[in-house]
Amino acid sequence: MKTLGIVAHSAEGGALCFVTACREGQKMLGPHLHPEIVVSAIPMGWSLPGWESGEHATVARLLRRGVEQVARAGADFFLCPDNTAHLVLEQIADSLPIPGMHIADVVCQEMGKSGWKAAGLLGTRWTMTGPIYADALGRRGYTRLIPEERRREEIHAAIFEELCQGLFRPPTTDLFVRTIDELRAAGADCVILGCTEIPLVISDENSPLPVLDSTRLLARYAVREALEDRPLVTEGGWISGGA
Repeated sequence: MKTLGIVAHSAEGGALCFVTACREGQKMLGPHLHPEIVVSAIPMGWSLPGWESGEHATVARLLRRGVEQVARAGADFFLCPDNTAHLVLEQIADSLPIPGMHIADVVCQEMGKSGWKAAGLLGTRWTMTGPIYADALGRRGYTRLIPEERRREEIHAAIFEELCQGLFRPPTTDLFVRTIDELRAAGADCVILGCTEIPLVISDENSPLPVLDSTRLLARYAVREALEDRPLVTEGGWISGGA
């Protein structure tokens, strides 16, 4: 059994990923059992100036430190339950001490299994407009739809000012539901919850579209990989394929 390392960026996303991994392990192994998990939680606030300025060297240094911490603690591979962080992780993955499981690859694998072709995408402004999902979806021939600019800024503000701080207000949940409905009207057949805090307020129960919960999917795929009795297959610093 492999040891998995969670490199948290936000507290809320990291906690949800950890709990999901433990519960997924119980489903497969029995009560109170799961793969060994080690966690790094460097404060996200140290990275925020770099995100805001677009100067990512500090972000890269902190993410590298997180991966090095879980590697020293015995992790065989890492997962980072933060979609935006993959903008930087993609640039440094092949120089990290252990391979990672890419959150967008996991989401796209699940999308393919479900037969969906056009994904609405919610997340930070950097995730919605950036290359993480544009590339991952495009390689598979899938369509990406994102909200219009005003909505993107509302979503971005809600993530940092509320969700990342553990604040869950009904009007904000309504904002996410309305935005998903707008993406549905634009042609999306599913929605990627591309910020690891969004699943705290949106699920299949209140979403106008089927959801791809990036946080929980990453944790579930990681547990399955940890339980696979075979060596990791990697390419460019990332685990290839999927469990």
